[in-house]
Amino acid sequence: MDKKTKECVKLLRELVSDVQGAPYPGDEIRSELYSIWYEHAQRAAVNCFEFLDENFPKEQLELDKTIDKLFK
Repeated sequence: MDKKTKECVKLLRELVSDVQGAPYPGDEIRSELYSIWYEHAQRAAVNCFEFLDENFPKEQLELDKTIDKLFK
């Protein structure tokens, strides 16, 4: 596995871990707990997107074209 792929896998694992740790929305959840979780999940998602955009631009262009086709 090359360096970019290893870094991508690491970032995706962090994102999945944060999403899996999401507090269950219910009466017992406090807004502070949710805010903390949300900040972690958002940070992990942004890190993943930035890494993918910087290191896999060709794939991003292909995805953009596919999305554009959906809206035509």
